[in-house]
Amino acid sequence: MNLVLAHDYLIQMGGAERVVAAMHEKFPSAPILTSAVRYAGLWEEFCDADLRTTWMQRLPFIQDPVHFKKYALLYPFAFRNFGKIAADVAWISSSTFAKYLRFPPETRTVCYLHNTTRFYWQTDDYLNYAPESRRWNPLLRHLLPPLREMDRAAAGRMDVLVANSRNVQERIKRCYHLDSQVIHPPVETARFSLSGSEEGYYLIVSRLLGYKNVQLPVRAFTRTGQRLVVVGDGPYRSQLEQMAGPSVKFCGRLPDSEIQDHYAKCRGMILPGEEDFGITPVEAMACGKPVIALARGGALETVLDGITGVFFSGSSEEAFLDAVTRCENIAWNKDAIRDRALLFSKEAFLEKTMRLLFAQ
Repeated sequence: MNLVLAHDYLIQMGGAERVVAAMHEKFPSAPILTSAVRYAGLWEEFCDADLRTTWMQRLPFIQDPVHFKKYALLYPFAFRNFGKIAADVAWISSSTFAKYLRFPPETRTVCYLHNTTRFYWQTDDYLNYAPESRRWNPLLRHLLPPLREMDRAAAGRMDVLVANSRNVQERIKRCYHLDSQVIHPPVETARFSLSGSEEGYYLIVSRLLGYKNVQLPVRAFTRTGQRLVVVGDGPYRSQLEQMAGPSVKFCGRLPDSEIQDHYAKCRGMILPGEEDFGITPVEAMACGKPVIALARGGALETVLDGITGVFFSGSSEEAFLDAVTRCENIAWNKDAIRDRALLFSKEAFLEKTMRLLFAQ
């Protein structure tokens, strides 16, 4: 079978790119169509991939993890510029614009949606926190009705829509008025093992964007003096560092081996914002570590309250710190926490995906 893979962009590496990496590992000869690539930060998993980019690769600052978003209105046209792509089967990974690719009617198209296009459908959540969007915020709001209609039409041209969680499945129904099925993202649980060590700090692994709500635990732990380690980078980092006290440490981007070491040594993982699915909490659970999570989004599908972690509601520091206290008063069963994580393995993802791609 002639198979092609596609993804929005390979500019910043995160959970969505883990999914693409798993598909590339399974189908190493399949080309990956994408708008642009930041080769300097590309994971080793993609170094042997047949990456095919659009004319956007030549735009100034396109590889900048902040500035690439300023070209938001151009991505649909770039993907359309590929023309009709000859393939028997296409697997399209998208949270924004890869679903605008065009294929002949005979191509079976399976679109794996990490989310509906956030700045079209969750506009306030995205734009109110995104410093890079302030200049084109009024223009985007004015253009929202036709942009949403284009986005809905692009999703409707796919043969099969797959949501990465029930949370996203509900958004697809609400925004696109389309049905989808759920396949949770692959988590490489085999890379992690139970850890008996603990160094007394809590851990966040996240892109540092405003809507990730990292400011909540930073402020709370600055006030209480509890230790917090933040792994990741992004446009919101400088603001977070300004509000942080000496008990909060920012590590920036780290290689996987060092992140695994932090999972092993942390007291628990914190997921302070709503994630579409959330791979990092599952990675922490694979090490037997409990998760303190906002009771919204994908965490409700992975974290079991009182068994693999605890939830908090709202955005107050008091509610968050109450959850931290509850976490510290529970005698956690590390085996039970890891067993839960194993349900979201890469093997389970690939088995379900293969059945969809090559369904007769």
